[in-house]
Amino acid sequence: MNNKTLNKTAVTKREKTLRNMWWNRYIYLMVLPVVVYLILLRYMPLWFFRISFYDYKLLLGFEGSKWVGLRYYQELFSNSEWLHYIRNTLTLNLSAMLLLAPAPMIFALLLNEIRWKKFKLVTQTISYLPHFISTVVIVSFITTFTSPSIGVLGALSRALGKPPIDYLSIPKYFVPINVISGFWASVGWDAVIYIAALSSIDGTLYEAAMIDGAGRWKQTLHVTLPGLVPTFIILFIMRIGNILGVNFEKVYLLQNSLNLSASEMLPTFIYKVGMVRRNYSFATAAGLVNSIFSILLVYGANRLSKKVTETSLF
Repeated sequence: MNNKTLNKTAVTKREKTLRNMWWNRYIYLMVLPVVVYLILLRYMPLWFFRISFYDYKLLLGFEGSKWVGLRYYQELFSNSEWLHYIRNTLTLNLSAMLLLAPAPMIFALLLNEIRWKKFKLVTQTISYLPHFISTVVIVSFITTFTSPSIGVLGALSRALGKPPIDYLSIPKYFVPINVISGFWASVGWDAVIYIAALSSIDGTLYEAAMIDGAGRWKQTLHVTLPGLVPTFIILFIMRIGNILGVNFEKVYLLQNSLNLSASEMLPTFIYKVGMVRRNYSFATAAGLVNSIFSILLVYGANRLSKKVTETSLF
Protein backbone atom coordinates (compact mmCIF):
# COMPACT_ATOMS: atom_id res chain seq x y z
CA MET A 1 0.00 0.00 0.00
CA ASN A 2 1.56 3.31 -1.13
CA ASN A 3 1.51 6.65 0.68
CA LYS A 4 -1.33 7.98 -1.48
CA THR A 5 -3.60 5.10 -0.50
CA LEU A 6 -2.68 5.51 3.20
CA ASN A 7 -3.46 9.25 3.11
CA LYS A 8 -6.78 8.57 1.40
CA THR A 9 -7.70 5.97 4.06
CA ALA A 10 -6.78 8.39 6.87
CA VAL A 11 -8.90 11.15 5.32
CA THR A 12 -11.83 8.76 4.89
CA LYS A 13 -11.63 7.69 8.57
CA ARG A 14 -11.41 11.31 9.70
CA GLU A 15 -14.41 12.31 7.60
CA LYS A 16 -16.36 9.34 8.96
CA THR A 17 -15.48 10.30 12.54
CA LEU A 18 -16.50 13.92 12.01
CA ARG A 19 -19.73 12.85 10.36
CA ASN A 20 -20.57 10.54 13.27
CA MET A 21 -19.79 13.32 15.73
CA TRP A 22 -22.14 15.66 13.86
CA TRP A 23 -24.92 13.07 13.80
CA ASN A 24 -24.50 12.55 17.57
CA ARG A 25 -23.81 16.20 18.39
CA TYR A 26 -26.56 16.42 21.00
CA ILE A 27 -25.13 13.45 22.90
CA TYR A 28 -21.68 15.10 22.86
CA LEU A 29 -23.24 18.34 24.12
CA MET A 30 -24.79 16.41 27.02
CA VAL A 31 -21.41 14.89 27.87
CA LEU A 32 -19.52 18.20 27.54
CA PRO A 33 -20.45 19.65 30.99
CA VAL A 34 -19.25 16.45 32.67
CA VAL A 35 -15.95 16.57 30.76
CA VAL A 36 -15.44 20.23 31.70
CA TYR A 37 -16.25 19.43 35.34
CA LEU A 38 -13.73 16.57 35.43
CA ILE A 39 -10.99 18.65 33.83
CA LEU A 40 -11.48 21.74 35.99
CA LEU A 41 -12.26 20.16 39.36
CA ARG A 42 -10.64 16.72 39.18
CA TYR A 43 -7.63 16.72 36.87
CA MET A 44 -6.30 20.27 37.06
CA PRO A 45 -6.06 20.20 40.91
CA LEU A 46 -3.67 17.22 40.61
CA TRP A 47 -0.98 19.70 39.56
CA PHE A 48 -1.21 21.36 42.99
CA PHE A 49 -0.23 18.20 44.83
CA ARG A 50 3.31 19.58 44.58
CA ILE A 51 2.32 22.00 47.38
CA SER A 52 3.28 19.17 49.74
CA PHE A 53 6.93 19.56 48.70
CA TYR A 54 7.01 23.30 49.47
CA ASP A 55 6.64 25.43 52.57
CA TYR A 56 3.75 26.89 50.64
CA LYS A 57 2.59 30.44 51.23
CA LEU A 58 -0.61 31.37 49.44
CA LEU A 59 0.40 34.96 48.63
CA LEU A 60 3.92 33.98 47.49
CA GLY A 61 2.94 31.09 45.21
CA PHE A 62 5.34 28.35 44.19
CA GLU A 63 8.05 30.79 43.07
CA GLY A 64 8.25 32.52 46.44
CA SER A 65 7.74 29.45 48.62
CA LYS A 66 10.65 27.39 49.90
CA TRP A 67 11.26 23.86 48.61
CA VAL A 68 11.36 21.45 51.58
CA GLY A 69 11.20 18.05 49.86
CA LEU A 70 9.76 15.25 52.00
CA ARG A 71 9.69 17.24 55.24
CA TYR A 72 5.91 17.24 55.63
CA TYR A 73 5.66 13.54 54.82
CA GLN A 74 8.19 12.80 57.57
CA GLU A 75 6.18 14.94 59.98
CA LEU A 76 3.01 13.14 58.94
CA PHE A 77 4.31 9.61 59.52
CA SER A 78 5.86 10.59 62.84
CA ASN A 79 2.63 12.21 64.04
CA SER A 80 0.93 9.90 66.56
CA GLU A 81 -2.33 11.86 66.25
CA TRP A 82 -2.50 11.00 62.56
CA LEU A 83 -2.53 7.28 63.41
CA HIS A 84 -5.30 7.93 65.94
CA TYR A 85 -7.39 9.67 63.28
CA ILE A 86 -6.86 6.77 60.90
CA ARG A 87 -8.02 4.37 63.61
CA ASN A 88 -11.15 6.48 64.18
CA THR A 89 -11.86 6.56 60.44
CA LEU A 90 -11.41 2.81 60.05
CA THR A 91 -13.57 2.12 63.11
CA LEU A 92 -16.44 4.16 61.67
CA ASN A 93 -16.18 2.80 58.14
CA LEU A 94 -15.69 -0.86 59.05
CA SER A 95 -18.67 -0.64 61.42
CA ALA A 96 -20.74 0.94 58.67
CA MET A 97 -19.63 -1.65 56.10
CA LEU A 98 -20.76 -4.54 58.32
CA LEU A 99 -24.28 -3.08 58.32
CA LEU A 100 -24.58 -1.01 55.16
CA ALA A 101 -22.92 -3.38 52.66
CA PRO A 102 -25.44 -6.27 52.90
CA ALA A 103 -28.47 -4.22 54.05
CA PRO A 104 -29.45 -2.75 50.62
CA MET A 105 -29.28 -6.19 49.00
CA ILE A 106 -31.44 -7.73 51.74
CA PHE A 107 -33.90 -4.85 51.47
CA ALA A 108 -34.09 -5.28 47.68
CA LEU A 109 -34.76 -9.00 48.10
CA LEU A 110 -37.58 -8.26 50.55
CA LEU A 111 -39.09 -5.70 48.19
CA ASN A 112 -38.84 -8.19 45.35
CA GLU A 113 -41.00 -10.64 47.30
CA ILE A 114 -43.87 -8.13 47.72
CA ARG A 115 -46.67 -9.01 45.31
CA TRP A 116 -48.92 -5.98 45.98
CA LYS A 117 -47.48 -3.59 43.39
CA LYS A 118 -48.83 -0.33 44.86
CA PHE A 119 -47.56 -1.15 48.34
CA LYS A 120 -44.20 -2.09 46.84
CA LEU A 121 -43.89 1.24 44.99
CA VAL A 122 -44.92 3.27 48.04
CA THR A 123 -42.45 1.40 50.27
CA GLN A 124 -39.61 1.85 47.80
CA THR A 125 -40.36 5.56 47.38
CA ILE A 126 -40.50 6.19 51.12
CA SER A 127 -37.26 4.24 51.66
CA TYR A 128 -35.12 6.31 49.29
CA LEU A 129 -36.57 9.76 50.08
CA PRO A 130 -34.10 10.32 52.99
CA HIS A 131 -31.28 10.24 50.43
CA PHE A 132 -32.47 13.64 49.16
CA ILE A 133 -32.61 15.27 52.58
CA SER A 134 -29.82 17.75 53.25
CA THR A 135 -27.04 16.58 55.57
CA VAL A 136 -27.62 19.70 57.69
CA VAL A 137 -31.27 18.70 58.17
CA ILE A 138 -30.29 15.13 59.09
CA VAL A 139 -27.76 16.40 61.63
CA SER A 140 -30.36 18.79 63.08
CA PHE A 141 -32.77 15.87 63.43
CA ILE A 142 -30.10 13.71 65.14
CA THR A 143 -29.15 16.55 67.50
CA THR A 144 -32.78 17.17 68.45
CA PHE A 145 -33.64 13.47 68.75
CA THR A 146 -30.71 12.75 71.10
CA SER A 147 -30.99 15.99 73.10
CA PRO A 148 -31.30 15.28 76.86
CA SER A 149 -33.62 18.27 77.33
CA ILE A 150 -35.99 18.30 74.32
CA GLY A 151 -35.24 15.02 72.54
CA VAL A 152 -37.28 11.84 72.34
CA LEU A 153 -34.55 9.78 74.01
CA GLY A 154 -34.36 12.25 76.90
CA ALA A 155 -38.13 12.15 77.38
CA LEU A 156 -38.08 8.34 77.27
CA SER A 157 -35.33 8.22 79.91
CA ARG A 158 -37.29 10.54 82.20
CA ALA A 159 -40.45 8.45 81.71
CA LEU A 160 -38.51 5.39 82.86
CA GLY A 161 -37.23 7.26 85.90
CA LYS A 162 -33.64 7.47 84.64
CA PRO A 163 -31.49 10.56 84.13
CA PRO A 164 -31.32 11.62 80.45
CA ILE A 165 -28.04 11.10 78.60
CA ASP A 166 -26.42 13.54 76.21
CA TYR A 167 -25.37 10.89 73.70
CA LEU A 168 -23.46 13.27 71.42
CA SER A 169 -21.17 14.27 74.28
CA ILE A 170 -20.06 10.67 74.94
CA PRO A 171 -17.39 9.40 72.49
CA LYS A 172 -18.47 5.74 72.56
CA TYR A 173 -21.88 6.63 71.10
CA PHE A 174 -20.52 8.63 68.16
CA VAL A 175 -19.96 5.65 65.83
CA PRO A 176 -23.33 3.95 66.57
CA ILE A 177 -25.18 7.25 65.99
CA ASN A 178 -23.43 7.71 62.63
CA VAL A 179 -23.96 4.14 61.49
CA ILE A 180 -27.65 3.99 62.45
CA SER A 181 -28.45 7.37 60.89
CA GLY A 182 -26.45 6.37 57.80
CA PHE A 183 -28.53 3.21 57.51
CA TRP A 184 -31.74 5.23 57.59
CA ALA A 185 -30.49 7.74 55.03
CA SER A 186 -28.87 5.43 52.47
CA VAL A 187 -30.24 1.89 52.50
CA GLY A 188 -33.30 2.69 50.34
CA TRP A 189 -31.30 4.57 47.72
CA ASP A 190 -28.54 1.93 47.56
CA ALA A 191 -31.19 -0.76 47.13
CA VAL A 192 -32.19 0.79 43.78
CA ILE A 193 -29.02 -0.69 42.22
CA TYR A 194 -29.91 -4.17 43.46
CA ILE A 195 -33.50 -3.79 42.28
CA ALA A 196 -32.15 -2.99 38.81
CA ALA A 197 -29.85 -6.03 39.03
CA LEU A 198 -32.80 -8.22 40.02
CA SER A 199 -34.69 -7.17 36.89
CA SER A 200 -31.76 -8.28 34.72
CA ILE A 201 -31.74 -11.89 36.00
CA ASP A 202 -32.93 -14.26 33.27
CA GLY A 203 -36.50 -15.37 33.99
CA THR A 204 -35.89 -18.78 32.40
CA LEU A 205 -33.59 -19.61 35.34
CA TYR A 206 -36.56 -19.29 37.70
CA GLU A 207 -38.70 -21.41 35.37
CA ALA A 208 -36.04 -24.12 35.29
CA ALA A 209 -35.75 -24.01 39.08
CA MET A 210 -39.54 -24.37 39.44
CA ILE A 211 -39.54 -27.36 37.11
CA ASP A 212 -36.87 -28.93 39.31
CA GLY A 213 -39.16 -28.44 42.31
CA ALA A 214 -37.46 -25.42 43.89
CA GLY A 215 -39.62 -23.24 46.12
CA ARG A 216 -39.25 -19.49 46.69
CA TRP A 217 -36.48 -19.92 49.24
CA LYS A 218 -34.40 -22.23 47.04
CA GLN A 219 -34.99 -20.00 44.03
CA THR A 220 -33.65 -17.07 46.06
CA LEU A 221 -30.70 -19.11 47.30
CA HIS A 222 -29.66 -20.68 43.99
CA VAL A 223 -30.83 -18.15 41.38
CA THR A 224 -31.36 -14.69 42.88
CA LEU A 225 -28.35 -14.46 45.18
CA PRO A 226 -25.82 -15.71 42.56
CA GLY A 227 -27.29 -13.13 40.17
CA LEU A 228 -26.70 -10.35 42.71
CA VAL A 229 -23.21 -11.39 43.79
CA PRO A 230 -21.37 -9.54 40.96
CA THR A 231 -23.22 -6.31 41.80
CA PHE A 232 -22.48 -6.76 45.51
CA ILE A 233 -18.77 -7.32 44.85
CA ILE A 234 -18.45 -4.26 42.60
CA LEU A 235 -20.17 -2.03 45.17
CA PHE A 236 -18.08 -3.57 47.98
CA ILE A 237 -14.85 -2.81 46.12
CA MET A 238 -15.99 0.79 45.66
CA ARG A 239 -16.78 1.01 49.39
CA ILE A 240 -13.28 -0.21 50.20
CA GLY A 241 -11.89 2.64 48.10
CA ASN A 242 -13.65 5.08 50.41
CA ILE A 243 -12.66 3.34 53.63
CA LEU A 244 -10.31 6.20 54.57
CA GLY A 245 -12.98 8.79 53.82
CA VAL A 246 -16.19 9.70 55.59
CA ASN A 247 -19.33 11.74 55.05
CA PHE A 248 -17.37 14.87 55.92
CA GLU A 249 -20.30 17.24 56.41
CA LYS A 250 -22.14 14.90 58.74
CA VAL A 251 -19.11 14.01 60.88
CA TYR A 252 -17.94 17.62 61.08
CA LEU A 253 -21.38 18.92 62.11
CA LEU A 254 -21.80 16.23 64.78
CA GLN A 255 -18.43 17.02 66.33
CA ASN A 256 -18.07 18.82 69.62
CA SER A 257 -15.29 19.26 72.16
CA LEU A 258 -16.56 16.36 74.28
CA ASN A 259 -16.70 13.66 71.57
CA LEU A 260 -13.60 14.79 69.68
CA SER A 261 -11.54 11.76 70.73
CA ALA A 262 -13.87 9.55 68.66
CA SER A 263 -15.21 12.01 66.07
CA GLU A 264 -11.96 13.45 64.72
CA MET A 265 -11.45 11.56 61.45
CA LEU A 266 -8.77 11.81 58.80
CA PRO A 267 -10.82 14.05 56.44
CA THR A 268 -11.80 16.44 59.25
CA PHE A 269 -8.19 16.53 60.46
CA ILE A 270 -6.98 17.40 56.95
CA TYR A 271 -9.62 20.13 56.65
CA LYS A 272 -8.71 21.72 59.97
CA VAL A 273 -4.98 21.62 59.26
CA GLY A 274 -5.40 23.09 55.77
CA MET A 275 -8.28 25.55 56.07
CA VAL A 276 -8.26 26.49 59.76
CA ARG A 277 -4.55 26.41 60.56
CA ARG A 278 -3.66 27.33 56.96
CA ASN A 279 -0.90 24.72 56.84
CA TYR A 280 -1.58 23.89 53.19
CA SER A 281 1.58 21.84 52.69
CA PHE A 282 0.97 19.43 55.56
CA ALA A 283 -2.71 19.05 54.64
CA THR A 284 -1.83 18.33 51.01
CA ALA A 285 0.70 15.69 52.08
CA ALA A 286 -1.90 14.02 54.30
CA GLY A 287 -4.50 14.16 51.52
CA LEU A 288 -2.09 12.68 48.96
CA VAL A 289 -1.12 9.81 51.28
CA ASN A 290 -4.82 9.19 51.93
CA SER A 291 -5.50 9.04 48.18
CA ILE A 292 -2.59 6.68 47.51
CA PHE A 293 -3.70 4.30 50.26
CA SER A 294 -7.26 4.36 48.88
CA ILE A 295 -6.02 3.49 45.38
CA LEU A 296 -3.92 0.63 46.76
CA LEU A 297 -6.90 -0.69 48.73
CA VAL A 298 -9.13 -0.65 45.63
CA TYR A 299 -6.42 -2.30 43.52
CA GLY A 300 -5.80 -5.00 46.13
CA ALA A 301 -9.50 -5.70 46.67
CA ASN A 302 -10.07 -5.82 42.92
CA ARG A 303 -7.23 -8.29 42.36
CA LEU A 304 -8.39 -10.51 45.21
CA SER A 305 -11.97 -10.46 43.93
CA LYS A 306 -10.84 -11.23 40.39
CA LYS A 307 -8.79 -14.17 41.63
CA VAL A 308 -11.41 -15.62 43.98
CA THR A 309 -14.75 -14.81 42.29
CA GLU A 310 -13.72 -13.84 38.73
CA THR A 311 -15.65 -10.59 39.22
CA SER A 312 -13.75 -7.31 39.17
CA LEU A 313 -14.13 -3.59 38.73
CA PHE A 314 -11.38 -3.40 36.09
